[in-house]
Amino acid sequence: MADEALFPDSVKDFVFDLHDASRRSFIPSEQQSLYQTTFREITAKEDGGDGVEGGGGGMMMMWDEKGRYFPNTAWPSSSAIAPECGNDPLFLALYDELTLRHLQSVKRPSVRDRVGGWRAYAKLFDLILAEAAGGGGNGETLYLVPEWCFDVMHEFLYQFQGFCQFRTATYAAAAKAADASDPEKGPTGHVVDAIDVLSQNRDAWAVESVLSYLHRLVAAGSRRTGGDGASSSSCAPVYRFLAYFGSVTLSRLECLLGDYRASVSALDVIYDPNADLVAVGEDMRSPEELVNGVFPARLSLAYHAGVSYLMLRRYKDSASILGGICLFMQRGFKTGQLRKIPGSEQFNKLFDRMIALLAILSHVCPKSVVDDAIASVVREKHANNLSKIEAGEEGYEDLFVFACPKFVNPAVPDYGRALRPGCPPVPYGQDAYKLQVQHFMMEMAAHATLRKMRSYMSLYTSIEVEKLASFNDMKVEEFGPWLTCFKHKMRQLERGVAVTPGPAEAASKGVVRGVNSDMDRMGMALDIHYHVSGNVVHVDEAEKTRRFETFFMKQIENNYDILRQLESIKIEV
Repeated sequence: MADEALFPDSVKDFVFDLHDASRRSFIPSEQQSLYQTTFREITAKEDGGDGVEGGGGGMMMMWDEKGRYFPNTAWPSSSAIAPECGNDPLFLALYDELTLRHLQSVKRPSVRDRVGGWRAYAKLFDLILAEAAGGGGNGETLYLVPEWCFDVMHEFLYQFQGFCQFRTATYAAAAKAADASDPEKGPTGHVVDAIDVLSQNRDAWAVESVLSYLHRLVAAGSRRTGGDGASSSSCAPVYRFLAYFGSVTLSRLECLLGDYRASVSALDVIYDPNADLVAVGEDMRSPEELVNGVFPARLSLAYHAGVSYLMLRRYKDSASILGGICLFMQRGFKTGQLRKIPGSEQFNKLFDRMIALLAILSHVCPKSVVDDAIASVVREKHANNLSKIEAGEEGYEDLFVFACPKFVNPAVPDYGRALRPGCPPVPYGQDAYKLQVQHFMMEMAAHATLRKMRSYMSLYTSIEVEKLASFNDMKVEEFGPWLTCFKHKMRQLERGVAVTPGPAEAASKGVVRGVNSDMDRMGMALDIHYHVSGNVVHVDEAEKTRRFETFFMKQIENNYDILRQLESIKIEV
């Protein structure tokens, strides 16, 4: 009883109601209010008292000078609130994850906090997978709103990324101190302690375990083709939510590891045109509509898919997906719609990074697929860098370093070596980041020559190879392979087009519609066509026509969106 008296009744009521909404009543609107509103209100709750509440056994609960319950401190432990949820182990694991996420957002986690975070997520996912495998997938015993499911998956990978960066910084600090000229200036106590904890918990946040959990969650809730003919429609909605948001998270992870093909392939589950609809409250949605309905998930998918397409030299796909989401965000900023979403303070930063990626794409992909409004923003924000590139100076690297994700090295180092003198004080893990930048710059070095070639070819309908080579400061024998190279670089895979009837095609502006990578086809990103006949290059510039049907289709999409918003408004008479 003493533990229960350490927190106010509003906390007890919140835990009881959240448990009821997730394990018994399954009312989405009630759970959404508790998760998105009540939790934040209690965390920073104002109280009119004197800041002290009595507790059993002489114990007292304190809050800050503003009367807030947990603004910079941990919520009560799961063992303390266990009586409010009947000691339900799965709900207690969800509660641990929710409160751990809050604590790590208000204080800098220690090495033990990071290891504890891994144990908490491993326990939660083991319980979810066990319940899904034990029959929970065929009968609804758990319900979490889509926003909660995505937040769990997003935070899981965020903590993995943070752990990799912490491991890198700790190893580098230990190696640098151990190699100091003054033997008395060895590694500080907290660095030695961190190295000791890391060496004892080498399994914490191991990349193979992280990948295993994500793949198992995706498999547990996505479309299944087993001997019993079971399909995803037989799963409870929560497992399907976790599967589709898990695929978004898996795509992000593969992008951070530099496996861009796997990053794109991870999204096939979402873009499967044969996937069953999933129940979201009273609505039935496709997996793609489910992801688009949670804007942070849609944003994460678009950004990391855009980066992956760029690194795979699929420039049109990258420009299409990044340009679409940026156009949506630009409208959302103007209307204030995006500011209502939790975590909106990060949207501007990601918008700027995607605009920088589009600045790169505007030069390496001559065939424009970006809306004029976004193209104007690109020119305004990056005029200096673009002018440097036009002048033949270095400008790509600055843009890419600003816009790229924080790549990680998942390899576990030899911690004992870091404490021995003679260990090179190289920032372990930076090689992953530098490798990706180097790979990108090697590709851009070739594009500098190709861009110059295109600028000359666009001025002629036919020109001798020798003359064109002299314009590019090359010998004729060296220039021939470059003509072939230009065609090769601009010939790339493109996403297929879905042929789904009805107004649903307007539901996901800025995201490639429901087709998986099996339907990719070869295309050309050049805005000119050329061929060599004898000693002459014949150039045929693509005809530039105004596509009026695009304007009308956009207006039809806008009209459909307005009608859908009107239909979602509940009017009580």
